[in-house]
Amino acid sequence: MEPHEIALLCSIIVAALAFGVAAWFFAWVKKRPSSNSIIEKISSLIRAGANEFIKREYYVLAIFVAVASVLILLFLPKPIWQGDPLTNLYMMLTYIAGTVFSALAGYIGIQIATIANKKSAEAAAEGIKSAFMAGFRGGAVMGMAVVGSSLIGVAAIFWIFGDATLLLGFSFGASSLALFAKAGGGIFTKTADIAADLTGKVELGIPEDDPRNPAVIADNVGDNVGDVAGMGADLFDSNVASLAAAIVMASALDMQFGTKFIPIAFAFAAIGLFSSIIGVITARMGKKDNPTFALNISSYLTMAIFAALTTVCTAIFFNEDMYWRVYGASIIGLAVGAIIGLVTDYFTDDSKSPVKNVAKASRSGPAFTILSGISYSFISVLPAMIGIAVSALAAYKICEPIGAAFGMGTDFGMFGISMAAVGMLSIVGMIVANDAYGPIVDNARGLAEMGGLGDEVLKRTDELDSAGNTVKAITKGFAIGAAGLTVIALLGAFRSEVNESAMQMGYGANYLAGFDILDPVVFFGIIIGAAIPAVFSAILMLGVDKNAQRMVSEIHRQFNTIPGLKEGKANPEYDKCIAIATKGALKELIPAGLTAIVATIVVGFIGGVAAIGGFLLGNIISGLLLALFMSNAGGLWDNSKKYVEAGNEGGKGSPAHKSAVVGDTVGDPFKDTAGPSINTQITVVSLVSSLMSTLFLSFNLAGII
Repeated sequence: MEPHEIALLCSIIVAALAFGVAAWFFAWVKKRPSSNSIIEKISSLIRAGANEFIKREYYVLAIFVAVASVLILLFLPKPIWQGDPLTNLYMMLTYIAGTVFSALAGYIGIQIATIANKKSAEAAAEGIKSAFMAGFRGGAVMGMAVVGSSLIGVAAIFWIFGDATLLLGFSFGASSLALFAKAGGGIFTKTADIAADLTGKVELGIPEDDPRNPAVIADNVGDNVGDVAGMGADLFDSNVASLAAAIVMASALDMQFGTKFIPIAFAFAAIGLFSSIIGVITARMGKKDNPTFALNISSYLTMAIFAALTTVCTAIFFNEDMYWRVYGASIIGLAVGAIIGLVTDYFTDDSKSPVKNVAKASRSGPAFTILSGISYSFISVLPAMIGIAVSALAAYKICEPIGAAFGMGTDFGMFGISMAAVGMLSIVGMIVANDAYGPIVDNARGLAEMGGLGDEVLKRTDELDSAGNTVKAITKGFAIGAAGLTVIALLGAFRSEVNESAMQMGYGANYLAGFDILDPVVFFGIIIGAAIPAVFSAILMLGVDKNAQRMVSEIHRQFNTIPGLKEGKANPEYDKCIAIATKGALKELIPAGLTAIVATIVVGFIGGVAAIGGFLLGNIISGLLLALFMSNAGGLWDNSKKYVEAGNEGGKGSPAHKSAVVGDTVGDPFKDTAGPSINTQITVVSLVSSLMSTLFLSFNLAGII
């Protein structure tokens, strides 16, 4: 067998092992005892609501996928009447496969999360360690399924078709579905969360998950459709995009120079998944009974295993200077991912000074909560942006000398950046497990309160929930950082696609050597590209705003018209709030994503490939800054609220508490709707640019004028 075939086979075997671990954890969680009838009833309502939303959301997205598939068949990578119809057909099929795999990742997450939430809630009565294991292993099911699906999908498509460009179609399918799934789920969850908090905590002074609140079930449903299904699709997309970008460039280099970059890319991806398998199997809460420490130490252990195994792999199978340089680029990406995680942890952990300072500022009113939170969050962006910049530069410089022997260096440097992204996302299985753990224990906290399990159990679930918020912020930082490196690599892939098309059209080799920012066409693209993430975010948050206002009105109606509801003598109409969140989310999920895609196409047909280069540059820089800022701001405000609720700065019901709740409601669409969707938006426009590069080269106003 050829080296790349061996690497592909190993990747598929490791992916199959990941599915086996997922099945084992699923069965383990399902067997945990659960006997509380109230919790069982409420959990069933959450599960039914989540499945109904996913069913309706996927129906809407299926229409979008059908339309997009026809357009891809007709126009990509070339108009079907100009190119090879079979290539267009394969591109369409790989696109559909990407959407199906992405949808499957979200669906699996919903199924396990809506079981693990009740198991974790009742396990909290036994002790915090039991509850932690139920929540974490529930999240690990999704982690293994997401990464196993992405690796086996990329490996299978490359093995079947042998065309790396088709991986861009698969990645575009994953990215486009993730973009809309994250947007829809994010709008749903934050609609319910904001409405429940403002009416319950601020207006009525009732607990967060009080069953009298009509929005409380919708809030718990939202945790699953937004933070589980949406984020699962998002991280599936990030992993596929990073690997696809690396394979596209590796394929071009291997064909031209006879290198073995495809095997090493697949080998490192498989080792990353294998390291995550070991990490999730060995994860435990130690004697300190600190869930945040347990989650973080599992992540760092997984990183260490990846570093060790890739060292051994490189020494045995790729023991040449050029491959050690690729190894170095991957380790740089891994290290920077850890640094981004540490920075995020500092700014969002309730044991650190930023959270405490924001909680203290809340005593002076909500304006100071907002001002202090925004300030700390902007500061938090700098270390992460520096980390992304340094890792991209270092990876480029490490791998650039490989080209000395071949008389060129640029493409090797860009491949180094793509491998840094693979390295950063090498532990994505553990990242997804940690991320899905958050909403599972958040649901468990609500179920424990509604099920009347007592204050001691609530204290344990609050501690688990706080750890989930901190780790969710860290995982979002990982995803955003990896997206930054991936889209830089995709920028290189875009240039490669343009140059290949230019040669076929007789424009000569190296048609697009780079992007001159003083060129007015490039600068035009930069300005438009920089504006899109802000507009994209605004559309999503306005969707949350309008929908939450409708739900607040519905909650007021129920409290004013249902006799005995405030006293707990009557049941609220939970289904009305779920319906509002569902209808609003489905209505608002398409416009933001279409805005980004349409803007890319318009810029391409106006300014051509030079304008698109600038567009991507502006979009990447603006998008990364906003995504990091909003993700960290939301986590900071959320944990400031929980810090006050733990009895600090006056505790529950105090002026500081009400101010902190206001800050949290502002941060909710930041961290769970707009922020994590931006990195998917960046990936989508990068892939659209690469896939349509031939069209932009052939038809543009700048070329006509």
